[in-house]
Parts: sequence; structure tokens; C-alpha cells
Amino acid sequence: MATYLTSALLVLCALAMARQPPAIEAANVPITTCRSFCGNLTVDYPFALRAGCGHAGFRDLLYCINGALMLHIPSGSYRVLDIDYAYRGITLQDPAMSDCRALDRSRGGRGNGFVVEPWRSPYLAPDADNVFLLLGCRASSPLFQGFPDRHLPCRNVSGMGCGEYYGCPAWDDYGGRRPSGTAYGAAVPPECCAVSWDAIRAVNVSRLQCEGYSSAYSLAPVRASGPGGWAYGIRAAWALPEANRGFCGACRATGGVCGHDGDTHADLCLCGDWNSTSNCDSSADAALPSAAAATAAPRVIAVALCWAVLASGKRRSSLNYNTNLQICHTTPSNNGQLKSKHHAFR
Repeated sequence: MATYLTSALLVLCALAMARQPPAIEAANVPITTCRSFCGNLTVDYPFALRAGCGHAGFRDLLYCINGALMLHIPSGSYRVLDIDYAYRGITLQDPAMSDCRALDRSRGGRGNGFVVEPWRSPYLAPDADNVFLLLGCRASSPLFQGFPDRHLPCRNVSGMGCGEYYGCPAWDDYGGRRPSGTAYGAAVPPECCAVSWDAIRAVNVSRLQCEGYSSAYSLAPVRASGPGGWAYGIRAAWALPEANRGFCGACRATGGVCGHDGDTHADLCLCGDWNSTSNCDSSADAALPSAAAATAAPRVIAVALCWAVLASGKRRSSLNYNTNLQICHTTPSNNGQLKSKHHAFR
């Protein structure tokens, strides 16, 4: 009976130890789960649609909704028109934004503007060649800091400004209120104020007490002649820490995909069914996924209990054997016959 019990325990121990953490099982396994598509746009590093993929600075940023790629930040949601991986740019569309054909304004403010979380600002910001044209801002707006006749922040950005924007046909349709005079109009405050992102670091239309806004950008070396040729939308630039370049390069060179830890937001190299803190050739730097880490502890406890029970059973078997051992020898009886005696040692 003890032999069968011992064999059963050995089988259980073998099964408990058979499933090792996948730290060294699948080196150099290329995976493509992090690269995805939404409509006709490719979503690749540093962006991602799945948790754990991409860089942590761009987590919870992009969503694919009915085939449309959307970017969500505190100021609102924007349609993603293009992602330029070579020049690290992303082009956005705000449907409530004015352009050269139509002005979208209201007393409460129209349009999202552009505001990012403080922790995300090192990674994502409007391009230096992007101009924000703020429309119908009040004299009490923080833009003018109490001096509406100074127009301190208003200036052209990359050759684009309000002076040219006043030439758009949209002003003819806006109640015949086409501004005239100097670049920012003769009215106090001006009907339009052109600013760069670096000048104010946040374009919150309602907080700036403006009725609406437009945004345009320039990519070509030769500037467009007139506001009718401007590209309207928000052109944002994205950046990564310098230290990330070497890490991601080493990860990709060994067949991995660059990702991040969902809890600590640290860089991870995704190597098929295991993760590494360096690259897929270095199993010593394996980082257990959260699910694996959750199951590893119970497995270790099960193995420890198994061996404890096995050791206890072995000691109990040895004790029972010594206890029940009987020594048999013969002694002569009174009638001359041999008589066996059994001495049990307890």
C-alpha cells in the first residue's frame, strides 16, 4: 500500500513541476499581434490598439470605431487621417473646427482645441509648423492678459496667420463681418488671433473665452500661396525617449516586438509567449506576464506541499516497518518439540 501511495505522490509532483514558467521556451519567436489595422491605416509602434503593445506614453490613446481610427485626449476625440512613421507625425481632424470654407462659431465655444495630459505631453504635441487660429475671443480672454489692444501672443506661424485667413470666403458668409485693417483687424479684441502651440501649451477654446478656432499646418518646403491652399487640421508630432531607441532596436533584432508592462509602464520586449526586459536572446532577463506570475505562486506552493506529504509518508512508512518488525526464533518445549516464539518490538 505504501508503495502505491508513494508512486501516486511522485506522479502528482511530476505533474506540478512539468509546467515551468515560459521564460526560456520560445526565444526568437516573431509575433505580429501588436501591429494592427483600422480602416486603411496601419497602427504600429509606438502606437497600439491592444493593451501592453506600443510605448506606454501612447497607451489608451487610439481606438478603432466602426473602421475609423480615433484619438482621444482630455480636450476631445479626433479622427486620425494619417500616421507618418518616417517623420513621426500624426494628422487629426476636428469636425467642429472652422476652415477656409466655413466658420463654426458659438458663444460657448465650438471645437475641441488641443489639450493633452501632463504625463503625455513629452510624447505628443502639435507640430511647430501648426498654427491655431482662435476666433472671436473676448477682451477678458487669458490670451490678452488684460491688455486687449496689445495682442501679445498673436503672430504668424510658418507664414500662416490671420491676415491671410481674413481672405477666406468663409468670412463673406459669416454675417458680412469680414475683418479689415491690420493683420489682426482694427477691432479690439481682434476677430482672429493666430498662435503656436509653444506660446500657450494648451488650446482650450472655452477656457480661452473664444467662439471657435481653426488649425492649419504646412509640410511642403514651398509655402502654399494663400489660405485656400493651406492644409486644415491638426498636425501633431510624437517623440520617444532616447534610451528607448537602443532597447527597441535590440528587441526587434532578436525577433521581438516592443511593448510595455501594463502595471509599471516599463519597456518590455514581447517574445511570443514570454516577455523580456532586454531582448529575446536573453532568457535571463525574462519577465513573467501578470497571468503567469499569478499562477506561478500556487504552482510553487503545490510542489512544496507535495514534497512535504511525500517526505512525511516516507518517514511514516519507515516507522511502521520498524514498529511491526517481528523476530522469530525456536526454543525447545517441555515435551522436546521445538516451539516458535515471536518477539514484537514496539
